[in-house]
Amino acid sequence: MIHPSHAPITHAPPTHAMALAAGLGTRMRPLTLSVPKPMIKVAGKTMLDRALDHLRYQGVDRIVVNTHWLPQVINGHLADHPDIVLSPEPDVLETGGGVANALPHLGTAPFFVVNCDIIWTDGPGKPALQRLAETWDDTTMDALLLLHPVATAIGYDGSGDFHAEPGHPLRRRDKARDESAPYLFTGVQILHPRLFERAPKGKFSLNLLYDQALDAGRLGWLIHDGAWYHVGTPEALPQVEALLCAR
Repeated sequence: MIHPSHAPITHAPPTHAMALAAGLGTRMRPLTLSVPKPMIKVAGKTMLDRALDHLRYQGVDRIVVNTHWLPQVINGHLADHPDIVLSPEPDVLETGGGVANALPHLGTAPFFVVNCDIIWTDGPGKPALQRLAETWDDTTMDALLLLHPVATAIGYDGSGDFHAEPGHPLRRRDKARDESAPYLFTGVQILHPRLFERAPKGKFSLNLLYDQALDAGRLGWLIHDGAWYHVGTPEALPQVEALLCAR
C-alpha cells in the first residue's frame, strides 16, 4: 500500500479505546506474583496509568480494560473511573480474543488499542495517538500499526516484525529464514470493528487479523517519532526508570 502519510483523513478521531491488561507477565516474576504487570510502577507511575494518560489526553471518553491475572488489583485501582469499562476474562483470550470479546463496548467506528506492558513517549511534534488518528484512512485501512525502529528501541532484544519502506507494501520478516526486520510493532494501533468479521471464536492473536489485512492491502503503518521502552524483566526496570527520569 502507499505510505500512509499521504492518506486523507476520512474519519473523526477515535473516541473509544481498549487497553490490553490481561497478560500473565511471567517474565516479570517475582514482581507479577502479587500484581499484574500493567500495575508495576515505573518511575513512580504504573504502566497502566501511563497508557490511560495517553488515551485521555487524546480525548478518548470510553476505555475498555481487559483483566485476567489478579483482576481484583486492577478493579480496585480503576474503581470510580466513569470512563473505564472492565472486560474480565476468566480464560486467557490473547490479544485478538480479548479485543473481540470487548467489541460490544467499543462502538462501530475505529478505536485505539494499546498494550499496557510497554511504555512510549511522544516525539517533538504531535502526540503519537494524534498522528495515528490523522493518518487513518477509512477507505483503505482496517488496521493501522505504530512501528518503531529496532535500532532505537530500549530494552528490546527481538528480531523486529516488519519491513516498511515508503512506496512499498508492508512486509513481515521471514521467520523461516531467520530474517531480521528494521521495525517492531509498538503495541499501539487503530483497529476498525470490520477487521473482526472473519475472526475465530475464543483465544487468538491479533497477528492473525493483521495478516488478513496485509493480504488484502488494508494494513496501514506509521513510524513512531518518540521513544519506546520494553520493560521485559525486573532487571530492565532500573534502566528504563533512569531514562524516563532523565527526559
